[in-house]
Amino acid sequence: MKIVIHGLLFDEVAAAVRELGAPAFRAKQLWHWLYVQRAAAWDAMKNLPADLRQKLAEKFELEAVRQLEITGVEGETRKILAGLRDGECVEEVLLPSGDRRTVCISSQVGCKFACAFCASGQAGFRRNLSAGEIVGEVLLAAAAWNDRPGNLVFMGVGEPLDNYDEVLRAIRILNHAEGLAIGARRMTLSTCGVIPGIQRLANEGLQIELSVSLHAPDDATRAQLMPVNRRYPLAEVLAVCRAYAEKTKRLITFEYTLVRGVNDSAAQAGELVRLLAPLPARVNLIPLSPVEGYAGEPSAPETARQFIRALERAGLNATLRDSQGSRLKAACGQLRIRHL
Repeated sequence: MKIVIHGLLFDEVAAAVRELGAPAFRAKQLWHWLYVQRAAAWDAMKNLPADLRQKLAEKFELEAVRQLEITGVEGETRKILAGLRDGECVEEVLLPSGDRRTVCISSQVGCKFACAFCASGQAGFRRNLSAGEIVGEVLLAAAAWNDRPGNLVFMGVGEPLDNYDEVLRAIRILNHAEGLAIGARRMTLSTCGVIPGIQRLANEGLQIELSVSLHAPDDATRAQLMPVNRRYPLAEVLAVCRAYAEKTKRLITFEYTLVRGVNDSAAQAGELVRLLAPLPARVNLIPLSPVEGYAGEPSAPETARQFIRALERAGLNATLRDSQGSRLKAACGQLRIRHL
């Protein structure tokens, strides 16, 4: 298959333009067409010579990801089914809030980590997304809004740190000041706690937001919900998070899905406080969203309120998320791979 041009860094685009015999300034023009004008066809790039457009079309793929289906009401949460060149599909979610536009994107086709209450891994793992496909998801969101997203979260299908190199490449492309220019601090990377990836990320010099799925304050409960805990136990995850915060000077968000009778007791709230008090952290409490194949139920509203009050009384920065998109099966844990 042709090379996906949206997977190239700017310097690589410039090198490709030189190899095709065009002057250097054409690279900036091409980059502008790719990410500012967001051109969907080579012939739309009118200020590029026809022979260069032809050479580019012969070598590069311009549409690695296409919208197969969009559900939801414009102006509200919507979900896109994105089709890939090999016939695989992933889902992404558009999350508008006033003037703020956030897109939740996928990083893999399926997931290896099989968290109990997450639909993403139920069909197993197929493959990693390429950087060009990840960028393509963002471009689908921009086309749906007719404007670029201002915020980006890697919280869709897959574990971003299990596809480290392609995710980081995509982040650098999306962050480029003369392209989509999504600020690093407006990108959030969510992980189930892949320790080697967190360690690598600490040395990238990027000011992105790190979000770590915790979901329990003890190893036994966390392993029940998240099998990855057997490989990366809680104490080791928290130790690497502390090192990450010290290195980057960034606050870490800990995600905690509240499941009735599993991880929502007063004692568990107290244990969570003990674990996180030494860290520069915020806690994002998430009511469990219904997922086929998992019998758990969300915590009762009063239980959730008591849980967050316990964290706040101890001085932890905590919020109780109002999950959007549950009706569309687009809320946290509900995205999956599927086919039309």
